[in-house]
Amino acid sequence: MKKERIKIATPISDDAISRLEVGDSVALSGVIYTARDAAHKMLVEMLERGEDMPFPFEGSAVYYAGPSPTRPGAVIGAIGPTTSGRMDAYSPQLIRRGLKVMIGKGLRNGDVRAAIVECRGLYLVATGGAAALLSRSVKKAEIIAFHSLGTEAIRRLEVEDFPAIVAIDSRGRDIYD
Repeated sequence: MKKERIKIATPISDDAISRLEVGDSVALSGVIYTARDAAHKMLVEMLERGEDMPFPFEGSAVYYAGPSPTRPGAVIGAIGPTTSGRMDAYSPQLIRRGLKVMIGKGLRNGDVRAAIVECRGLYLVATGGAAALLSRSVKKAEIIAFHSLGTEAIRRLEVEDFPAIVAIDSRGRDIYD
């Protein structure tokens, strides 16, 4: 029997997070932000200097992705997940600042998992190799920070029913274990 996809929306509440379990299939709607390793490094440096973040972290979701060029008439190019482990050095600090959801692919380290549990967050995985399909969920996209990073600039995406799977839940259960 096929399990229904659970609809969730950003900003994500602690209550919504606590109801999700590892392996749940979700359809995420609302605003998510893209950021890869170069942007993560810059965000942590901003935190260390006491600067404001370029987007609200509380209840937010970050998608580890950098889109391909946008075709004429499209909202965004293909936008598949990047390997999440590249963000592991920076993620615990951002989670403790209020980041609730990370979306990517692959394993996370123990420090990230501990921060997810401590701060009641989630790690979601998106299907690698399905970048063109994932772009269909993006209804609006705009660069909001770090323009000089090109494809790795931070983008604000409005998404509808973005498909993902809970890989680490708020209790620390990990789909890869």
